[in-house]
Amino acid sequence: MNYTQSKDQLLSLIREGGKLDWISQVKLTALLSFPSMLAQMVHILMQYIDAAMVGSLGAHASASIGLVSTSIWLFGSLCAAVSVGFYVQVAHKIGANDFAGARQVLRQSFLSCILFALMLSCIGVSVSSYLPHWLGGGEDICHDASLYFMFFSMCLPFSMLNSLCAGMLRCSGNMHVPSILNIAMCLLDVVFNWLLIFPTRTYQWSMSDVQCSMTIPGAGLGVVGAVLGTALAFVICSGLMCYFTVVRSKELSLRQDSGTFIPQRNTLRESFHISAPIAVEHVILCGAQIVSTIIVAPLGTVAIAANSFGITVEALCYMPGYGISDAATTLVGQSLGAGRRFLARSFGRITLGMGIGMMTLMAVVMYCCSPALLSVMTPDIDVQKLTVQILRIEAFAEPMFAASIVCYGIFVGARDTLVPCAMNLSSIWLVRIVLAAMLASSMGLRGVWIAMATELCFRGIIFLVRFFTDSWLSKAPQMKKKASATTDSCQPDNM
Repeated sequence: MNYTQSKDQLLSLIREGGKLDWISQVKLTALLSFPSMLAQMVHILMQYIDAAMVGSLGAHASASIGLVSTSIWLFGSLCAAVSVGFYVQVAHKIGANDFAGARQVLRQSFLSCILFALMLSCIGVSVSSYLPHWLGGGEDICHDASLYFMFFSMCLPFSMLNSLCAGMLRCSGNMHVPSILNIAMCLLDVVFNWLLIFPTRTYQWSMSDVQCSMTIPGAGLGVVGAVLGTALAFVICSGLMCYFTVVRSKELSLRQDSGTFIPQRNTLRESFHISAPIAVEHVILCGAQIVSTIIVAPLGTVAIAANSFGITVEALCYMPGYGISDAATTLVGQSLGAGRRFLARSFGRITLGMGIGMMTLMAVVMYCCSPALLSVMTPDIDVQKLTVQILRIEAFAEPMFAASIVCYGIFVGARDTLVPCAMNLSSIWLVRIVLAAMLASSMGLRGVWIAMATELCFRGIIFLVRFFTDSWLSKAPQMKKKASATTDSCQPDNM
């Protein structure tokens, strides 16, 4: 039995009330997690290459991108938050065997999401020339930072389309298509960056006493070339993601029936209930990130560049956690949509253990390999040394960071977003920001990252407490199953 058949068969057992023992649950978790984890890992590898390309231009180029990175994260995460409100509904409806209802939600999501992305895009373009100055950047990096943020804002509708369709496919149980397309997007990003960042150059080498040369064309756009390369990759892959969602998906293809694309009140209300806490969280959380950037900015160009590289390299650890979190949202969402709470809890425990294990392993890799990675990413010795120091501080916080990431995915699948968002915000504002402000003046960038590591450990602990007390299950949807099979949600599911 191939991957798709095995995965589809196990997912159907969730919807139809079939028996899923512990081994089957672990197998299904692995089948859904590994494609997403692979895509996340390749994405990080491409980010490393991307950062190395920009880093070769010098610390000022890296700092100009690092200065606006938190603002970019805010706009991108707002798009992701809005899409969550729709694709979680799809997971619940598929779990209840209501495929027609899932397609109705899909139709209605497009207009809402694209209009929201266009609004964000207009805001981003209008503030792009002022943002780097607001963040405390020096005149030597503000021009490039402004252009980078402007072009990023212009491609937000494509970023939204990619996030929405990828989420829809994942919640239908199709993890491999979003993973493959995201890998392709990363590869295209590197190719476009190679052509747009650097000027035309000629490489020469000797082969059997014969001098060979090859000329590679380039636009020589520097930092602007980096964001244009990313934008082009988004445009191509978001179109393909949309095609596989609305045409090729067995569960979601809109050719199977008809319906309105105008958002309906019930769909919007449910989407708002799920998305609003996440969106508010991202705004306030990014406000904290921007405050962190303001704390780091006076520490100098080396500190800004090291902070930017540190964030990029740390993704080596936490992106596998986000891959498993995606699987957790799908498995918990479909289980609760099918009325199987014990199964949802079991999937939560399995994904949580897998996420902590994977991120602990990756933390060890980061601790040992960060000097080699930084030597490739930037030629600046001072930036290399400082980045390695802060990454080795952060490595000790990764297991608890994993707990918060995967628990969040579990809670989203259960419609439990308000309290976890409040937990995130309280943790980062009351622990991280306060400690960072206290430690930055005496310990510099190291103090900022000590504050970050302390806060991540605290956040992981409070998320674990909420998970094991089962309070997140109180927000689970009460779905009416369309299948003839029924499952007693108050009894263990053949476990």
